[in-house]
Amino acid sequence: MLKNLDPALNADVLHALRSMGHGDTLVVSDTNFPSDSVARQTVIGRPLSMANLSAAQAIRAILSVLPLDTPLQNSAGRMEVMGAPGEMPAVQSEVQAEIDRAEGKPSPMYGIERFAFYDLAKKAYCVISTGETRFYGCFLFTKGVIPPAGV
Repeated sequence: MLKNLDPALNADVLHALRSMGHGDTLVVSDTNFPSDSVARQTVIGRPLSMANLSAAQAIRAILSVLPLDTPLQNSAGRMEVMGAPGEMPAVQSEVQAEIDRAEGKPSPMYGIERFAFYDLAKKAYCVISTGETRFYGCFLFTKGVIPPAGV
């Protein structure tokens, strides 16, 4: 165990988050997402796991160390519900609350059509598979920067 780190962040996930650069994206997926086949096309090349956590729990841990990109660019996306793109299921509302908490202000997610989400996921740095069993528990995050002290 390490001080000041959420214990949900395992070594593989921490390594990936630290290795990502500004503008790199990561996918946090539910159990129904084709994590293995999609992850094979990412930079990491294999799925990472936070299998014992819900999407909201995993994202809370991830956002405790990962800066999101600025509001000038979309930094948190959600897979849209097919046929109801404006609908926000409970799993997505829970994740939205975690994003807002981490950012200290409302930071609305943008919707991504299901098949467009798959295409973007293949270009991501990594895929982190959670234990989330609810549908549409799939999210895309863009890494931001941490400014130097005094800036």
